[in-house]
Formats: sequence, C-alpha cells, structure tokens
Amino acid sequence: MKGLLEEIGISELSAEQLEKLCETGEQAARRYILSKVPERRISTLDITIDTEGSKPVTVNVEVAIALSPLMKRFDADKLAKEATEKAFQAINQYLRELSCKSTK
Repeated sequence: MKGLLEEIGISELSAEQLEKLCETGEQAARRYILSKVPERRISTLDITIDTEGSKPVTVNVEVAIALSPLMKRFDADKLAKEATEKAFQAINQYLRELSCKSTK
C-alpha cells in the first residue's frame, strides 16, 4: 500500500478517513468469508487492520480464521488469504473514491 496515496493523488488522510479505511477493509473481508462459509461453521474469526504513518500510510491486514471440525475439507488458510486480498481491494477502491472527491 506504500506509495499508493501519491499514485492516487491523496496527500494525507484524516483520522476519520483512516478509521473509515479500516472499517471498509474489515467489512469486505468479513463479507467475503461469510459468502463462502456459514457463520455457524466459523469457530474463530479475527480481522485486524491497522495503519502506520501518515505520508505515506502503510496498511496492514491480517485475517485469522478457525473453522469447525465439520469443515475439514475447507482450506482456512486459503480463505484467509483471499479475504485479505478482498480487504485490500476494498481499501484501494475507498482511496480512489477519496481521490475523486478531493479533486472536485
């Protein structure tokens, strides 16, 4: 995510924008996981999104998931990686929307 703010044309994010960025990524990861696995089959789901710095901002996304023993054929690590990708895609989209608003 480093360098992305400059590429998109955003100089710095406010505290509110950083909070929204984290919420956007977390919601995207959670939606993706729940679209693949019923909630009752998830034993543990931890989604952590944090930011470092302000210019440029670095975004870290971690998704940890433990599934019910009934889901033994399901690859939880692969699901976590895919959910992480979805979170970054949503964050990227949010930043691009901010860029459009800041140029108007």
